[in-house]
Amino acid sequence: MPAGKVHNWLRTVQGWLLPPTCVRCGSAGRPPTIDLCAACEAELATNRRACVACAVPLPADRHTCRFCERRSRHFDSAFAPYLYQYPLDRLIHRFKYGGQLAVGRVLGELTSCALEAHGAPRPHALIPVPLARVKQRERGFNQALELAKPIARALAVPVRMDLCTRVRTTQDQAGLAARDRRRNVRGAFLASQARMPRHVALIDDVLTTGSTCEELARVLKAAGVERVDVWVVARA
Repeated sequence: MPAGKVHNWLRTVQGWLLPPTCVRCGSAGRPPTIDLCAACEAELATNRRACVACAVPLPADRHTCRFCERRSRHFDSAFAPYLYQYPLDRLIHRFKYGGQLAVGRVLGELTSCALEAHGAPRPHALIPVPLARVKQRERGFNQALELAKPIARALAVPVRMDLCTRVRTTQDQAGLAARDRRRNVRGAFLASQARMPRHVALIDDVLTTGSTCEELARVLKAAGVERVDVWVVARA
């Protein structure tokens, strides 16, 4: 039986044994297993029309933002199904800084559903954006990896943590100007000596200026990756 069908069957069985409960309000979640109710899900601002290159919201008459028309990026496309607004920003904060991994699983499942509906091309591997060792010790987990797990299960794409590492601890990107963000992450990542897949997708929670994913994509392409997509939960 194909991996996708096995996953769907297991989700159905799980839904019978453990009915989903909304992580936001406590009411019944979305069958078969997503722990978010329909009312709370409806409050999430969707990124319905966005730049194909960087996922920034666009008016109805455009497909690419003016920045991406003028300047090419190292990553090839970006997909963000939601906007970083209330109440999604609170959910991400609870997950990322409050250690509520169940919220992260919900966000990953919502993203995987959106990716399937979008018809996104399947990469050969998912690469969670590496977290600095100091931050990972403090937090106890890498939020990008936790998001990647349900996406990998749903799409039957492997997670590869061995393809790159973060070799330099950087200043927190929040609050930095776009130019400072680019300087901050320059040289922060190192590709491994492993054989690189042709097509990968980087996984993270929020895309703001794209500086981190841009630097990581640059390093991976220099190591032999041909296509790099960026998949995140939300676009700031």
